Amino acid sequence: MISGLRLSFCLLLLTPGALAATLSAGPADYQGVIASLRPGDTLQLAPGRYPYGLRLHGIQGLPGSPVTIAGARGDAASVFLGVEGRNTVSIKNAAHIVIRDIEIDGRGAYVDGVKAEGTSRFAHHITLENLYIHDLAAQQQSVGISTKCPAWDWTVRGNRITRVGTGMYFGQSDGSAPFVGGLIEGNLVSDTIGYNLQIKHQRVRAAVPGMPTEPRLSVIRRNRFSKAANASTGKAARPNVLVGHQPLEGPGRDDGYAIYQNLFYQNPSEALLQGEGNLAVYSNLFVNTHAIDIPAITIQPHKAEPRDVRVFFNTVLHPQSGVRLVRRATQTAAITRVAGNAVFAAQPLQGVATGHNHTADYATAATVLVAPFSDPAHMSLRPRPGQLLGTAAQLDAFTDLPDYHLDYDGEARGDVAYGAYGRAEAGPPAR
Repeated sequence: MISGLRLSFCLLLLTPGALAATLSAGPADYQGVIASLRPGDTLQLAPGRYPYGLRLHGIQGLPGSPVTIAGARGDAASVFLGVEGRNTVSIKNAAHIVIRDIEIDGRGAYVDGVKAEGTSRFAHHITLENLYIHDLAAQQQSVGISTKCPAWDWTVRGNRITRVGTGMYFGQSDGSAPFVGGLIEGNLVSDTIGYNLQIKHQRVRAAVPGMPTEPRLSVIRRNRFSKAANASTGKAARPNVLVGHQPLEGPGRDDGYAIYQNLFYQNPSEALLQGEGNLAVYSNLFVNTHAIDIPAITIQPHKAEPRDVRVFFNTVLHPQSGVRLVRRATQTAAITRVAGNAVFAAQPLQGVATGHNHTADYATAATVLVAPFSDPAHMSLRPRPGQLLGTAAQLDAFTDLPDYHLDYDGEARGDVAYGAYGRAEAGPPAR
């Protein structure tokens, strides 16, 4: 007969992560430690410069017991250095991994900062948190964070990505590497040559063991996407964010994007946001002071068609064009709801009915909003008292979306009927 104490000990040994360890290593010995990591383990990296990259091939945690790689916090960082011919953090056939608090200094190398390799069969439940990725800007194809294999349930949170070719790029250019159920939140992506963020279109999916087949949302929220400097122009110009369509049939056909509470800021040659497929865009701020013909928000065919499109409670500033929806004449099944937006542009809305939105010319924003034309540190797109009031857009069409009833600041919508803010009282500048 096994005593209660012995039984509890035996069960502890059988529990995933019960023997998890916290291991310490530095630039001289970390590579050997990585191979020994087991579910629940944490590798705590010392401050210093790491010239050999971070190779996470075949490393797999378990649900609730991820493998964690953590850099040093404070003034002295754990800095991984870009080297030509090798992606700095390389992920292959990996799952349930957390990477946090590290710096990736690309040093101008033509490499990616973090990459799920194209030779990988999968990369899922990967969390990238509080990374500082910079100076990969040798070419537009040099990417801060990239997936080139089937990837699902990634969390990309609180990272700073600047002076790189492309900030984040999820999927293959031919649509063959699905990115499913991602959460991209609280990141600052700035001064990229190409996209701040692109999620590629997806063709019909091949079956991958463990990849979700039920409808999933990819959530893009509370980020700052800026192309105020370093952006390519001419034929090489890219939007700040582009999201491609979901599979046209089979698993993933009913997937979607929820894009909310983001700041989209400046683009000298392209849209702030371009999208197709199933997408909801709400409670965002869009600011572009460049007088270009391309709208701030353009919903149009890229590789397929806009399908279920909902654009509501956004504030948009653009000298020329605010929101444009384009569909091919042959398209039949589609849903569009554009309501509750405050759009200040010479042509506020194109391709959609103007009712249920507040529209005005660009200059009028100065009398309606608190400080729309100030520098970023002092800019405020909150309405002045008594402005943007009216009959609120009905929220019944949006209740399936996360935080549909909250404004840009994450507060319940109040008396303001149009735009990203639900209240007119003074508040902090845009994030």
